[in-house]
Amino acid sequence: MANREEKRNLETIPVGSLGIISLPGCKPLGEKVDQYLVKWRAERESEHKESLAFAGYQRESYLLDAKVPRFGSGEAKGQILESVRGTDLYLLVDVLNYSMTYSLCGNENHMSPDDHYQDLKRIIAAVGGKARRITVIMPFLYESRQHKRTSRESLDCALALQELVSMGVDNIITFDAHDPRVQNAIPLHGFETVQPAYQFIKGLLRNVKDLQLDSSHMMVISPDEGGMGRAVFFANVLGLDLGMFYKRRDYTKIINGRNPIVAHEFLGASVEGKDVIIVDDMISSGESMLDTAKELKRMKARKVFICTTFGLFTGGLKKFDEYYENGIIDRVLTTNLIYQTPELLSKPYYINVDMSKYIALIIDNLNHDASLSDLLNPTGRINRLLTKYRAGER
Repeated sequence: MANREEKRNLETIPVGSLGIISLPGCKPLGEKVDQYLVKWRAERESEHKESLAFAGYQRESYLLDAKVPRFGSGEAKGQILESVRGTDLYLLVDVLNYSMTYSLCGNENHMSPDDHYQDLKRIIAAVGGKARRITVIMPFLYESRQHKRTSRESLDCALALQELVSMGVDNIITFDAHDPRVQNAIPLHGFETVQPAYQFIKGLLRNVKDLQLDSSHMMVISPDEGGMGRAVFFANVLGLDLGMFYKRRDYTKIINGRNPIVAHEFLGASVEGKDVIIVDDMISSGESMLDTAKELKRMKARKVFICTTFGLFTGGLKKFDEYYENGIIDRVLTTNLIYQTPELLSKPYYINVDMSKYIALIIDNLNHDASLSDLLNPTGRINRLLTKYRAGER
């Protein structure tokens, strides 16, 4: 039976015929999103379904055929192999999928974020302005870690956003942007940064039994001052206490372009005997996250759960394995918004947080020109989930 989220758009008219182009690095996610949309629209009842405004509303797939072939020199071009005229077009791109390769003068090259971003622009150029509206869904915002200028340096993320809107992109949807203020670069265009808090809580409650969700038994921890907003939201909706680490640095030295961290200092109530949830936007090498977990265990925390939207694991998984085996970390939750290695998916401590249904809901709402407010504020859904969990339902 269709639930509340899937019923909401019945009477509004779609902006245009729905089309999704999943760029090569984002195929598995695009296919899952497509399956949800096909299922919902096949089940959906509407008295207007036969009208011209709903032409092409129910299809076997909304994925359009597009590719980016490369020449032997490494140059490329974007190709769209079916009509996009008048479509409400959604482009899915994972700029961090380093598993994609191409041949460059006989050498195998792994695709960098720059390559993926360039391919996105090629596909937009191939559309040639014929789509009714273009929305880019870029879960990890390209160059979002370079979001502010601290010395004489480039502002890559802001430049990329301006470049996309100048090419005709109407909306940009991203997840857990490193600093949402980067949207100030395009103040007259649509920009949404979506928080996956509900999906994290659902993933944790479904996979871990007998959690006591109250401030006497659990705490939410921010590993640094930059992620406090995220942690405050988690703590408030779960009704838990909050703690924070800050990095004490040695400002007399510069190593690899930054001041080295001397220690992680903790601010907050005692964590002794409590389960803790460390919340952040990404695991890069994972060093500071693991240092935080180690410090919490030293302070006698009971279980340590790590929740981050993006699991880059640039330093590999060896240290995470070691910390899990030594009982320092219990579970690691990251989303499928970016490429996950088969090795990561096989780990006993790893919980894969699937975001495909959420993306499908966002696309469905936008295609109907309906409000996203309910979807972007998951407090009600989280409260219902907590009530079920406390009542012993799964």
